[in-house]
Amino acid sequence: MSEQDTFLTRARELLGERGLTQDSELLKPWLTDWRGRFTGRALALASPASTEEVAALVRLCASHCVPIVPQGGNSGMSGGATPDESGTALLLSLRRMSKVRRFDVAAREITCEAGYVLQTLHEAAAAEGLRFPLTLGGKGTATLGGLISTNAGGSQVLRHGSMRAQVLGLEAVLADGGVFDSLEHLKKDNRGFDLKQLLIGSEGTLGIVTAATLRLLPAVAERAVLWAGLGDIRDARRLLLHAEEMAGDALEAFEVLPRHSLEAVLAYSPNARAPLSGGHEWHVLIELIADQSGAERLPALAQELLESAFEHGFIENATIAQNEAQAEAFWALREEISPAERAIGPAMQHDIAVPVARMADFVAEAVPAVERAFPGTRGIAFGHLGDGNVHFHVLAPEGAQRGAWEAGQGKQVSAFVHDLVTSWQGSISAEHGIGQLKRDELARLADPVQLAMMQRIKQALDPQGLLNPGKLVPPPPHTLAPAGPAA
Repeated sequence: MSEQDTFLTRARELLGERGLTQDSELLKPWLTDWRGRFTGRALALASPASTEEVAALVRLCASHCVPIVPQGGNSGMSGGATPDESGTALLLSLRRMSKVRRFDVAAREITCEAGYVLQTLHEAAAAEGLRFPLTLGGKGTATLGGLISTNAGGSQVLRHGSMRAQVLGLEAVLADGGVFDSLEHLKKDNRGFDLKQLLIGSEGTLGIVTAATLRLLPAVAERAVLWAGLGDIRDARRLLLHAEEMAGDALEAFEVLPRHSLEAVLAYSPNARAPLSGGHEWHVLIELIADQSGAERLPALAQELLESAFEHGFIENATIAQNEAQAEAFWALREEISPAERAIGPAMQHDIAVPVARMADFVAEAVPAVERAFPGTRGIAFGHLGDGNVHFHVLAPEGAQRGAWEAGQGKQVSAFVHDLVTSWQGSISAEHGIGQLKRDELARLADPVQLAMMQRIKQALDPQGLLNPGKLVPPPPHTLAPAGPAA
């Protein structure tokens, strides 16, 4: 019996028939990333049902030198959960681990396993008059393990922070099969390094998240959703500062989109309607919220905010959603930008961040710079202006062939955008992670000291290089990839 067959036999004994499969039809949906950019092969698909099974499986993989690619809902944007083409890696799904271990309503804390789906968490919290303050378009498939491993963001980061800020405690299996157990939350704990923060955002390269304790907040009692038309992206920055001053903690979200994005959505979606009459070069979507204590005051606050913004010359026109259906319709315009753009043709998508105070200036200068450097392209920036993160997309020239353009000029475009972002002291990945999509760019552009620290940490915690190889952390020079199991 070969080394590989021995491993598979022992893994099947450990996990049972339900926990391990090599069926090509069952594997196929999980071998390509959400965007369809990366497709790999896997030795098998493992689906453990407990942390103990994950730990035992990792020890087994270590003894047979089998690489492991952890995967949640497979909704990532950077190919971070897709195996390579060698077929030597074990694809590790945590979707069977979907239990709520503890729900303390009084403490506003919930402990869930890694396979728990974000939308299910929202529903469970709402049933108890609470909410989890992070949401995104893929909430119906995104799992907590994946959200934690990529430090996911979204429209509520402005007020509540990214996934790092929501995690109170963490459980993870390390490369040697040891279980890091830090699920209990202490308000103060000064016993050295905050190790859970090292694992959050590490994309499964340092450990496999199996459970987490999360903070919850009181449910929203009232919200106001506002739409404003502006003439310049810099006016959006002024409006943001004005909204922060007037609304304070009531400001939940602040999203920007250019005229092109709104027109694309209106052409793409048959049910979409423009919130305002007339043309505006930029649009801003604002959400204000209140708990019971501030609910009565919120409608007046929203009206006062827009009136004062108009008096200051920050906006050209604006409206407030009159009911929940209209509020959801406003948000749908924002959320459908990406599919509307895909319908237009090829594009290179960049998830970038620069210092919050400089984002409006960056957009104003970077869009024409890209369009000058690559005639026929169209630069589009939209998203979370309030936290310094916008999605900077570059649409291909008319008639460009999908696939060929991205592989050719598209790569030059991305390098140009990443160079621009770096020169503005920004980040080439704000909320979607590095994965395999941006690993080489990270190696090219990262500060050498920071990169060396990441490589040393990876080597210390995963000396065999078996946890999600080829993702996030570029290997040091002259480092060979770990060998797979013998055929």
